[in-house]
Amino acid sequence: MKYQKKDGVPEQQELFKRRGKEIPDTERLQTLQEKLYQKANQEPGYRFYVLYDKTFIPYILREAWKQVKANDSAAGLDGKTVAEVENYGVEKFLQELGEELRKQTYRPQPIKRIYITKPNGKLRPIGIGCIKDRIAQTVCKLIIEPIFEADFEDNSYGFRPERSSEGAMKEIKENLKSGKTEIYDADLSSYFDTIPHNKLYIVLKQRIADPRMMRLIDKFLKAPIKDKDRLTGGKSNKIGVPQGGVISPLLANIYMNLVDKAVNRETGIFSRSGIKIVRFADDFVLMAKDLKGKDVEYLQRLIQQMDLTINEDKTRIVKATEEPFNFLGFTIRYDKDIHGRESRYWNIVPSKKAVNKIVENIRETLHSSLHYSPDKLVKSLNEKLRGWLNYYDLPGTSYPACSKRALRYYLNTSLYRYYNRKSQRKSSMYRQHAFEILVKKFGLVDPTKYKS
Repeated sequence: MKYQKKDGVPEQQELFKRRGKEIPDTERLQTLQEKLYQKANQEPGYRFYVLYDKTFIPYILREAWKQVKANDSAAGLDGKTVAEVENYGVEKFLQELGEELRKQTYRPQPIKRIYITKPNGKLRPIGIGCIKDRIAQTVCKLIIEPIFEADFEDNSYGFRPERSSEGAMKEIKENLKSGKTEIYDADLSSYFDTIPHNKLYIVLKQRIADPRMMRLIDKFLKAPIKDKDRLTGGKSNKIGVPQGGVISPLLANIYMNLVDKAVNRETGIFSRSGIKIVRFADDFVLMAKDLKGKDVEYLQRLIQQMDLTINEDKTRIVKATEEPFNFLGFTIRYDKDIHGRESRYWNIVPSKKAVNKIVENIRETLHSSLHYSPDKLVKSLNEKLRGWLNYYDLPGTSYPACSKRALRYYLNTSLYRYYNRKSQRKSSMYRQHAFEILVKKFGLVDPTKYKS
């Protein structure tokens, strides 16, 4: 949802009240969040003393359950799935969790750690919590998120309501057009794993004065991690927010907001140098017409004071008019006019890595689905294609036409090979234009004609 800067109760709420009907859970939660947001927005120094009592309100628990169910991710260490919770009884399950929260006897279970292979071959750790813990984290997030949303800067786009990478790329393009073409392309080493709890708590307490809510957040941060057969973390843990945790992206944004505010401070060194920042979670760029060494050194000292580490191997200064740079899977280039004119333009396209990744995903799908029917194969491919195209096709901002054509060509050739080797018995699309048939008869997405 988007928090609005306005007073009063939404008209729809009043309508429900006037008609004597029970207000839906979603509407009640929205009203609460808007009140929290408005209070925080109107009083920047206000600290909220009564928050924890809201964690066991039934309608908030029900709304948190809806979000957890919608994600339907893998089971945690207890092996309990969404279906099993439904068989047990959702109302009973939420009542029990609510009682644990009310009595302050709630204790998170250990987090199951798994590893996902990154495009460079390295492994990325992900934590999977149990369903009960995911609900509890979602409850906490629903309560404190609107408070900190009032404090967040406009240049932050990652893991926030109604914000996305599209907004980040639009702002980057606008900054480039205004002449801010010197870029400090920053990369933080293991950001989520290195956030210091003591300094994060200082930032949280600027808004949260309820010690019970702080203890609940502390429990989330100190939940043990089960990595294969070894337990790590626990009460002795002093750094890091669990990657994969529901509340982790919000906590990460709260801490990185310190950097946003430092760069945007009107009387600060960065503003005096005309520097802008665009950030998506822990990925960010500084943009200026003239990026001076003292500005970069000041940022590096700030990051160091926050007990974070800049990855020197991946961080660089770029003159965008002379060489391209990558951000959030896009490549930003200053290209010559395609018609041979003297003018140049800012071109934002999917990066080579992004194109290679979707091609690899299609290859894996075809390799693992030799016995799929055409409609099942199309459904599987379309899920991947739509997700990729919706992300990279940003009208008025990005220009993925070449990547779309390359993707169409790959689908055309790979599907031809797929049906020629599908089985010893020739299929109906053997030596046919399989791609065109799947597009016309089964609704396969044609990347060159797709509109998000």
